[in-house]
Amino acid sequence: MAIFVFTVISPVGANDLKFNKRVPIASKGTAAYYIEGHIEGFGTAQLLVDTGSGYTTIDTETLAVLQRNGRATYLRQLRGIMADGSHKVLPVYLISSINLGGKCMIRNVEAAVFPAKTRPILGLKTLSKVSPFIFSMDPPSLMLSCGAAAASRHPTGRDNT
Repeated sequence: MAIFVFTVISPVGANDLKFNKRVPIASKGTAAYYIEGHIEGFGTAQLLVDTGSGYTTIDTETLAVLQRNGRATYLRQLRGIMADGSHKVLPVYLISSINLGGKCMIRNVEAAVFPAKTRPILGLKTLSKVSPFIFSMDPPSLMLSCGAAAASRHPTGRDNT
């Protein structure tokens, strides 16, 4: 009988960040889940975790506060398809950072801006910065792979650590 042991050797630290932060999410009596976030230059916000949304979203009121505090920079216009199938053209801004649950800092977040008062959404483009990640419903939480390299990638491709 032979026993083989295989060891995969990877660069130091390459796997150290996988699922290193568990951040609680909460349901408000519906099938929707929210995560507490701190948007730099704005403050605390309950973000809807929406795996069907490509972009993180904020409203114009949040944008105004971020701009007053020098924490939002215009990037471009985005033509998006809404959940109801309609099309909208929305401005996209670069937000300095969002801290999820006080445990995971994500820098250089692209956010589409909706007019009027709308709930902020945490979309997949932002979550991809802390991937791989796990969305767990029992217990309700996000397991995120947080780290400086993964969370600080600037949309232009350069690092801003």
